[in-house]
Amino acid sequence: MPHRYWLLLLFFFWLTLPLRAQTTGQISGTVRDRATQEALPGVTVVLEGTDFGTATDEQGRYKLAGVPTGSYNLRASFVGYEALLRSNVSVTSGNANIINLELSAGAKQLGEVTVTASRAIRVATAETPLSVQRLNTEEIKTFPGGNFDISKVVQSLPGVGGGGTGGTAGFRNDIIIRGGAPNENVYYLDGIEVPVINHFATQGSTGGPAGILNVSFIEDVTLSSSAFEARYDNALSSVLQFRQRDGNPERVQGNVRLSGTEVAGTLEGPLAKNTTFLVSLRRSYLQLLFQALDLPIRPNYWDSQFKVTTKLSDKTTLTALGLGALDHFELAVPRNSSPDKEYVLRSTPTYDQWNYTTGLALRHLLPNGYLNVALSRTQLENKLDLFEAGKSKDEANRVLLTRSGETENKLRLDLNHAVGRWQYAYGASGQLIHYDNRFQRRLRNEVWDGQGQVLSPEVTVRFASDLDFVRFGLFAQATRTLLPSGRLTLSAGVRADGNSFTTGGANLLRTLSPRVSAAYALTDKLNLTASVGRYYKIPPSTILGFRDNAGTLVNQGNRYIRADHYVAGLELLPRPNTRFTLEGFYKKYSHYPVSVRDGISLANLGGDFTALGNEAVTSTGRGRTYGAEFFFQQKLTRKTFAVVSYTVFRSEFSGLDGRYRPSAWDSRHLVSGLLGRKLGRNWELGLKYRFAAGSPYTPFDLEASRQNYSAIGTGILDYSRLNTLRLGSFQQVDFRLDKKYNFRRLTLDFYLDVQNVLLAKSPATPSYSFQRTEDNSAFVTTDGQPLRPDGTNALPILIDNESALVTPTIGFIVEF
Repeated sequence: MPHRYWLLLLFFFWLTLPLRAQTTGQISGTVRDRATQEALPGVTVVLEGTDFGTATDEQGRYKLAGVPTGSYNLRASFVGYEALLRSNVSVTSGNANIINLELSAGAKQLGEVTVTASRAIRVATAETPLSVQRLNTEEIKTFPGGNFDISKVVQSLPGVGGGGTGGTAGFRNDIIIRGGAPNENVYYLDGIEVPVINHFATQGSTGGPAGILNVSFIEDVTLSSSAFEARYDNALSSVLQFRQRDGNPERVQGNVRLSGTEVAGTLEGPLAKNTTFLVSLRRSYLQLLFQALDLPIRPNYWDSQFKVTTKLSDKTTLTALGLGALDHFELAVPRNSSPDKEYVLRSTPTYDQWNYTTGLALRHLLPNGYLNVALSRTQLENKLDLFEAGKSKDEANRVLLTRSGETENKLRLDLNHAVGRWQYAYGASGQLIHYDNRFQRRLRNEVWDGQGQVLSPEVTVRFASDLDFVRFGLFAQATRTLLPSGRLTLSAGVRADGNSFTTGGANLLRTLSPRVSAAYALTDKLNLTASVGRYYKIPPSTILGFRDNAGTLVNQGNRYIRADHYVAGLELLPRPNTRFTLEGFYKKYSHYPVSVRDGISLANLGGDFTALGNEAVTSTGRGRTYGAEFFFQQKLTRKTFAVVSYTVFRSEFSGLDGRYRPSAWDSRHLVSGLLGRKLGRNWELGLKYRFAAGSPYTPFDLEASRQNYSAIGTGILDYSRLNTLRLGSFQQVDFRLDKKYNFRRLTLDFYLDVQNVLLAKSPATPSYSFQRTEDNSAFVTTDGQPLRPDGTNALPILIDNESALVTPTIGFIVEF
């Protein structure tokens, strides 16, 4: 370990020495009716186990001042509403904690209401009564192995694979929900869709190695893995909603975070009367760390985020938000070469990528409801280059070129009403899409025999595309409680989407997607839930914009991908802070894109760093994922909190031959566990465990790989044996230790976060290469002559990429 880390570690433990400090802080926010968004006066807000409590004023505002620093459970209760519990709320002297709460009306009539404390932990809603999980900001910040990355934290929720547990590399943020592909999820930030939430994103998919979203902005994250509301389009596996808090309306405050990989700063406060702001900037220095570790890759990124909230009147609020990223990735020759480093240099493209999303969201309160209007713009530019054997800027040796851009301008509006036992919503959306791409990729090298005859020609994909089209959609949803006691809640919705590009895409009847869900309270502590729904997703622009050698848009006839969900479950709430769920699910896919060239479903792809698409496909693929999911959650009780989940499932998709085969995400068993403990004196300890059974992978076509390795720098997979091999199981234990120290209006949080404490080997697919000399300066050949272009005198090898890498991070956060 470098000397600077030892010094930081010593400094970290020095902070445990007793020092005098002012140790009080503040919690404030507003409380609203979830269905109507009206402010609720008179709501009781208390910190459990203390004498601190208050009632909201006429504007629904509350404030708890002079609270001793520490972690608390915040409870809000009001006659006629279900109690709400926010666990593990951190109070520090550096920053006031701004927490806005939304209460749901009780199911029973006012005269019959009994406040059931055990229901305070519920995260489901009447519209989405099952398959819902929620994380608050404190859980994200202190998550072991999360390193303040929301995407990594989400990977530990039930039914979620990725980051080494679902067929992707362990350092990626792909989110695999119940066996679906990583591009089947959609993301919303304060009601505005955000297509890109990771640095170095895979175009046409969603993953990347590091998240963009700043955890200091986030109030909570809600994951819905089924029973999506009809207002959300293009979701096949999940909807992730990121809700941001408002800036402090009373004073300017902020924080600075420094770790072994990045530095980030956040500032917030009042901007004008009735206006608050949040703004942040983050800079990575991973390239310096990787250079010190003598790795050949040099990732480098910036990102920024802002939110401005203005209360135009008592009934109208305008929010402006935005986030963006600048990514640069290059390669450098390491000081000490090795076969695996040489492979990275030959096979990995360099690229520059930038993206942003910015938008305006208007919320206007109506009698018994509210209107939402959201206008946003997203743009992504992607540039990739790869040359044979690292011969940069030599066009004769080019393997890959991508110059691609996507722009989406979106307008969404919805009206929401609550009248008696009815809740209903309806709305529409429109999008103007622009896509352009200049693409070239060498797939196969030209192979000659000894007599000068061509055995196989060169295969190179080369095209340029530029297109504009419109997407549009309509939805309606209604929810009602039934039976005299209101024990039964039914919700039904319908959605239809269309576009001006694909053949028949303007026909809304082709994408009519009904869904219905039900929740029945067997007792005050036990709920039975079920849902059936149909969902559609348009193929990504990287598929729609592909042209063949004649310049024809060959994928224009592709259909919307369809997924039918069938889910049923039980939810047990034995105590106010405890929750058990058990669910069974079945997802049936149709019209999935299948590669014409390779014959495989594109559901297997999207977990690398190039792009998903850029080839001819047919909408003939089918798929199915099914399984069961158990979840246990213990919110903060007696200084301890815990989460345990287990998912058993199958994931299978068909190719051109129509046969079902295990998908790349078919790891079959997922286990995750989290244990957190408040140790006193502002110490906190966290342990996380993840396990996944072996994911399938495809072996190499050894002959084709030998012939083409010298030209393209990688092996060629044998798709006739798609996913016939399996990796070993994945397991990892992460550890985190936090120490907070509070001064007057200043908090220092020092932390030690260690990923893979037990040095378990992370499974990874092998890489195809040729054997090199001991000094790694050249290839070893069978005849002692230079390597032939067709590799006939090479000695092929498979590089074992399994590694037992421990990743320690020492850092600190200053709140002021």
